Amino acid sequence: MASNKHALLRYRIIDRRLRNKYKPFPTIEDLMMACEEALYGSDYGDAISKSTIEKDLRAMREDEELAFHAPIKFSKKDKGYFYEDKEYSINDIPLNDDDLGAIQFAARTLYQFRDNEMFKQFSFAIDKIFNRLNISPEVKDSAIDQFVQFDQVASTSGNEHLPLILAAIKEKQKLQLKYKAFGKEVASDNLIHPYLLKEYKHRWYLICFNEAKQKVITYALDRVVGLTTLKDTFKISAKFDSSVFFQHSFGITQIDEEPVKVVLDFMGIQAAYIKTQPLHVTQKIKEENKDHLVIELHVTLTHELIEKLLSFGSGVKVIAPKKLVQLIKDRHREAYKQY
Repeated sequence: MASNKHALLRYRIIDRRLRNKYKPFPTIEDLMMACEEALYGSDYGDAISKSTIEKDLRAMREDEELAFHAPIKFSKKDKGYFYEDKEYSINDIPLNDDDLGAIQFAARTLYQFRDNEMFKQFSFAIDKIFNRLNISPEVKDSAIDQFVQFDQVASTSGNEHLPLILAAIKEKQKLQLKYKAFGKEVASDNLIHPYLLKEYKHRWYLICFNEAKQKVITYALDRVVGLTTLKDTFKISAKFDSSVFFQHSFGITQIDEEPVKVVLDFMGIQAAYIKTQPLHVTQKIKEENKDHLVIELHVTLTHELIEKLLSFGSGVKVIAPKKLVQLIKDRHREAYKQY
């Protein structure tokens, strides 16, 4: 990768860091760490030098070819850098050929690692970026809309909390979270230890330990109405293991029940669909013929599982356990009564 492409990527990382309202006035060291973490996956300080960041800042301010004219200033009081114009961002400047080349290179680099264990959770997003650039290298090519339509995801509130929460998780800092649950008129105040961020169906959730309730709870970020980082730190409970926390969950819901064996019989075209796109990582095929596909899952009986099975209508029959069979039968009866 040419050095100018490295620089173009760093400029955008620096820009994002300068606009982070949760961590204002970053130092040279802060900008070095941000670039190293974004580009190399670590912040050990051995990949990008202080002088490199200083040159980047000067280029963003003064380089006529770049034409950023970034209003970067240094605050002696806060001992860090900031944008004099709070609304400024280099993202508002049209991309040139070098920018596009840097983005294409980054996309191809990510694609090489899409099957790596560390990146598997992002493989869907990586595929979308790579496919989009393969169709047209012009990022803002509006002509694509005439013959290719990409999946449009409605934006949800709460994503603005991600930088603050991620920083608190990394630094193990407690958070004061104000949360308004569905059906509640008044928001509740919660002192929490943030453990894990998880995305599910294009929405973000925070898994954390609630001090008052003395248990791990999941909060949807789109229902967070207030968030404050505290100086107090915490230690992650030895009982919590993020790698297995959702091992037997279907969806985002956690229930205090042991996982059970769920046996499902899919029919017709639905059988082919389930075979090529498994419902869960624990899915195993028990029987298969031209008309049926019987699978087994090892999961907890969550609301999301029930809703998913109902969405298949007559294309699936629940065989076991009896509790799930009854739940599905009852829900179908209630739906039938509506008509």
